[in-house]
Amino acid sequence: MNMEEPAKRISKKALKVWRISGSISSVFLWLLIIGAGVFIVIKQWPLWILFLLVAVGVLEVLTVVMALPNMRWKRWRYEVREQEIELQRGVFVVRRTLIPMTRVQHVDTEQGPLLRKYGLGAIKISTAATIHEIPAVEMEEAEEMRRVISALARVAEEDV
Repeated sequence: MNMEEPAKRISKKALKVWRISGSISSVFLWLLIIGAGVFIVIKQWPLWILFLLVAVGVLEVLTVVMALPNMRWKRWRYEVREQEIELQRGVFVVRRTLIPMTRVQHVDTEQGPLLRKYGLGAIKISTAATIHEIPAVEMEEAEEMRRVISALARVAEEDV
């Protein structure tokens, strides 16, 4: 097996998308913390509980908005070859996946509001067993990869 990392990276714009997404999810946590804070003050519980909740909230924001997007982006790599697609991802545990072209059933591109704002798309590769995703690729490249993977999968299927 080739031990070199796959050659291509996802777009650096993924960092912004993941940070915004993390910020949105953090808002919900902070609403819960504020609600708990009001409850703590009304019930006259010890304030250290509120300080602990605020510390957890700050730690969550630092992790989800600042640290994790950088770590995810550094690990995320992919490569489309004639016989296979290789994906590498993970933060603490690095996962590498080889998808044989003969297993590819269809390929989709997907673009939610955040990805659209930054001109990015996600590529979804479906096999009989699962769906693999390459997130945050420039939209032009995503469309081109969809066509290339689809053509390679047809060729691989004809060769079987």
